[in-house]
Amino acid sequence: MTEFETLRYEIEDQVLTLTMNRPERLNAFNSRMQGEFLEALEHADADDEVRAVIVTGEGRGFCAGADLGKGADTFNYDNQTEEAKAERASSEGRQEGSNAWLRDGGGLLSLRIYEFNKPIIAAINGPAVGVGVTMTLPMDIRIASTQARMGFVFSRRGIVPEACSSYFLPRIVGVSKALEWAYSGKVFDAEEALKGGLIRSLHEPEDLLPSAREIASEIVENTSAISVTMIRHKMRKMLGADHPMEAHKVDSRGIFHLGRGADAREGVVSFLEKRSPDFTSKPSQDMPEFFPWWEERNFE
Repeated sequence: MTEFETLRYEIEDQVLTLTMNRPERLNAFNSRMQGEFLEALEHADADDEVRAVIVTGEGRGFCAGADLGKGADTFNYDNQTEEAKAERASSEGRQEGSNAWLRDGGGLLSLRIYEFNKPIIAAINGPAVGVGVTMTLPMDIRIASTQARMGFVFSRRGIVPEACSSYFLPRIVGVSKALEWAYSGKVFDAEEALKGGLIRSLHEPEDLLPSAREIASEIVENTSAISVTMIRHKMRKMLGADHPMEAHKVDSRGIFHLGRGADAREGVVSFLEKRSPDFTSKPSQDMPEFFPWWEERNFE
């Protein structure tokens, strides 16, 4: 098991569970957690034994948002100690040149999740506010405990929503509901999150992780890993496409290249033979030659 200070990294039956592990702070997000999340995702992407990821929180909270331990200057980089500045610059990456600002750590995490190659499920077990909820938006499936509460509280802290949430949230719940929640900054219960389309389903606390594992196991046991990776990126990248022809181009290449592979043969034969498939292709080495088909975007 990979060891981290703020996360638990546990693999069972090809499902990685990443547990935010600062229960004494309701798993509040800090620079160390942000850096460890990025490292954990790198490990998981490189490990073909990891087919799906579940993110949850230790104790009674999912993530209480940014750690406010620095008080009034929590968000003021200029007024922090030199040690704190160095830590944040190291983990979050200062933009150089004329645009010499500090990049948003939650945004770096969201961008990495966006580029992740495997399904990622948020199992929201308790309070999830600020970055605690925005970090879940680029995840693929969100389920929540009946005890969970969520809030886009930024307007009540005098700042703005981060973690690329102005991109993801309106695409998930629609712009009207996104603006209502962001304008008010209110904390709302899981039932409202379900009605608003933010989460897939509600579960009793003891059923939350088993339900997340059931979703993950369905993927692990029945699907081709390279098919799932392609599907994740196709769906994500097409959110910004300006014409269905962009999807048609990628679909056509995907069918052509994957259709010649071992997993396509196994998928058809196992279906005809009425047995479970034994897919062998690995995302680390067997993605089609045109993958990735997009160009990496630079920060300017």
